[in-house]
Amino acid sequence: MAPKTPAWTRKAGKDPKGGLNAKGRASAKKQGMNLKPPAPKAKAGTKDAARRKSFCARSAGQMKKFPEAAKDPESRLRKARRAWNC
Repeated sequence: MAPKTPAWTRKAGKDPKGGLNAKGRASAKKQGMNLKPPAPKAKAGTKDAARRKSFCARSAGQMKKFPEAAKDPESRLRKARRAWNC
């Protein structure tokens, strides 16, 4: 039997609303990634606000690069942007 892939790469680690759930973030952390949950309501001037602004800017570029995902309201990209209030 082949070893299981990490949860962050499978459905078990993905949040239905977009992004990763706690199990997905935990499995990614085991592989050396440092992922934090979304910060949709960050106060201005905080580190979380800077993370949110950066994420929204990067994901806006992804919307241009992948127009199919940008049109589909149920795509992972659109769900993640909703979770971050972009």
